[in-house]
Amino acid sequence: MTSSHTGSTVPLDGKTFAGVTNAATGQVGPSTRFHYHQDADEIWAEYSGGEVRRGYLVGMRADDTLSFRYVHLSEDGATATGRCESRIVVLDDGRVRFEESWAWESRPETGTSIVEELQPEDASAER
Repeated sequence: MTSSHTGSTVPLDGKTFAGVTNAATGQVGPSTRFHYHQDADEIWAEYSGGEVRRGYLVGMRADDTLSFRYVHLSEDGATATGRCESRIVVLDDGRVRFEESWAWESRPETGTSIVEELQPEDASAER
């Protein structure tokens, strides 16, 4: 099944994502789950799993780009903040991938990561 959506038109509201790859200085991994919401050009998400006990992101969408700030509480009790820009890519199977460039604001590291939409059956089994 192919999607008629492109990165600039695919809706994000209600989609669940998981980490695929990340820089060594990042805290998002394969067990981190992001639950996205969208209202027009506003986007936000709650996330947790792996090294992250609880996290939130909020920002804006412009066509196929997300720009947001994030804050989270790590499993070790430390707080962290940063900013991220994500390019939205629609995969051949219709799922969405975010190709991300991020920078901590609470410490000096930067990096890149990829998160991908979970299949609906995988996302519902996790809730």
